[in-house]
Amino acid sequence: MINSMLKRIIVLVFSFQSISASAQSLHKYELGFGIGAFVYQGDLTPNRFGSFRTMRPGFQLFITKIVSPSLGLRTNLAIGSLHADESIYKTPAWRQARNFAFKSRVWELSELAVWYPMKDNAEAKGIHPYLFGGGALSFVKIKRDYSRYDPEYFNALPSDVTARLAEDINHSLPKVLPEIPMGVGVRYGISERLSVTAEGTYRLLYTDYLDGFSLAANPDKNDHYHTVMISAVYRIGKKNPLACPKF
Repeated sequence: MINSMLKRIIVLVFSFQSISASAQSLHKYELGFGIGAFVYQGDLTPNRFGSFRTMRPGFQLFITKIVSPSLGLRTNLAIGSLHADESIYKTPAWRQARNFAFKSRVWELSELAVWYPMKDNAEAKGIHPYLFGGGALSFVKIKRDYSRYDPEYFNALPSDVTARLAEDINHSLPKVLPEIPMGVGVRYGISERLSVTAEGTYRLLYTDYLDGFSLAANPDKNDHYHTVMISAVYRIGKKNPLACPKF
C-alpha cells in the first residue's frame, strides 16, 4: 500500500516537472513595421530573379496573433511600387528597339500563417528562423509605356510584334490581383518584447499583365514580384501560458 502511494507521488512529481518544463508563456500579439524593396519579375527583364536595377522602396505594417510557440497568424499590409524599363539593357538589340516600360503602385493586403519549425517563438532572445504563406489581394495602378517602340525594326523581321502590341493595348489592365505569397524569414530577439526580422516574400500571380504587356512580350509565362523587408517587431499584451494541460 505504502509502496503504491510512493510510486504515485513520484509519477505526479515527474509529471508536474515535465509540464513545468514544456509550458511556455507568450504575449498575445506582435506589432511590426518594416522597410525594404519591391522587385518586378517578368517579361521586361532578362534576369530570371527579377529586375533589381529598377527595384523600388516600400514598407509594411502587420499585426500577428500568437497562437502557439510554433504558429502565428499575421495580417499584413505592404505598400510600394514596381517598375521595369527595357532601355537599360543594351543586349539583345531587340530590347532597345522594343523599349517597353511600366510602373505601378501596389497596395497588398495579406493573411499569413507564420510557422516556427523549431517551436521557439516563445524564446525572447537569439536567432529564430520561420516560414510563412497564405493568401493576398494586391490593388495596383498599372501604367504601361510603349512610346519608344520602333515598328520599323520589327517590321523587317518575320514576326508580328506590332500586331500583338495592338492587341495588348486593347486589353484592359487588372486593378485587383489575387496572389499566393510565401516566404522565409529570421527573427533576432533583442529583449523579451523587442526583436528585428529579415524576410523575403515571393508572390505567385495569375496574370501576365502586371507590366501591361503579354502577347507582344512572352505570353507563355505569368508575371510575378517579390519583396525583401527588415522589420522591427514589438510584442504587446500580457503573457498567457500555452500548452498547459488541465487537471
